[in-house]
Amino acid sequence: MTKPPLKILLCSPRGFCAGVVRAIDAVEQALKLYGPPVYVRHEIVHNRFVVDGLKAKGAIFVEELDEIPDTAAPVIFSAHGVPKSVPAEAQERNFLAIDATCPLVTKVHREAEIHHRRGREVVLVGHARHPEVVGTMGQLPAGAVTLVETIEDARAFTPRDPGALAFVTQTTLSVDDTREIVECLRERFPAIVGPHKEDICYATTNRQEAVKRVAPHVEAMIVVGAPNSSNSQRLREVAEREGCHIADLVQRAADIDWTRFGAIASLGITAGASAPEVLVEEIIEAFAARYEVSVETVSTADESVFFPLPRQLRPDAAA
Repeated sequence: MTKPPLKILLCSPRGFCAGVVRAIDAVEQALKLYGPPVYVRHEIVHNRFVVDGLKAKGAIFVEELDEIPDTAAPVIFSAHGVPKSVPAEAQERNFLAIDATCPLVTKVHREAEIHHRRGREVVLVGHARHPEVVGTMGQLPAGAVTLVETIEDARAFTPRDPGALAFVTQTTLSVDDTREIVECLRERFPAIVGPHKEDICYATTNRQEAVKRVAPHVEAMIVVGAPNSSNSQRLREVAEREGCHIADLVQRAADIDWTRFGAIASLGITAGASAPEVLVEEIIEAFAARYEVSVETVSTADESVFFPLPRQLRPDAAA
């Protein structure tokens, strides 16, 4: 039988960002320098394929440090960042702690600390229980940070002193949703202090912009990413908001629900910041087995950001 034609618009940028590359490289370099095992607190990035690949090389993933025996092996903190209590516990147990927190998340941590030192109540725009939010709130004493998740939360929020207020945001949020929340806070509290440069990271912004460009021109969109990946979930939501009625988040080709894509003639594909390109290629191949595909890349930005490895893992560290 003749395969039906399918035009695939491939979003660019997509996939790995500089913070994710740094975090994965940190685990691989630690394995190379120190040998296995290397312990990692929380998934180094939110992608099962990546985590399974690192497990196969000798990485052991735990949720909390109390799961790690007394060891001289490296203990790596994930890209999402950790509360201050975690490095303190690692130091107490004499672990060789390596912090792979994305530098753009660390920037948010430092902002929150500066606001607190200057006597400001801190509002954090983000999603409850996401590890990045847990890590940011954990930089300050309990009660110093108020989490605002929605526009309704922003409208209901009552500060201790409207004249001593600041906000920071999770780095992987929807640009549009966050803008609405921040506008509401600024309208209600004109003296509120924000970041000098937006906290939502360049990679999140760029990937959402590419989806906005592609989504109106396709009948369906696939976002390659994990269900616990905040930036991947936001990409799916952006596609829906831009009028794409079929927008599915899938981890890999085996997860595709083919009943959703039966009669389409055009498809957009993107990938969250922790999804490797090999999974994008796998999904294109799965569609090529069923359709006569043509692939066109739609690019909205060039990315050249690079973050060096944590200090203990740089080439001169083992000298």
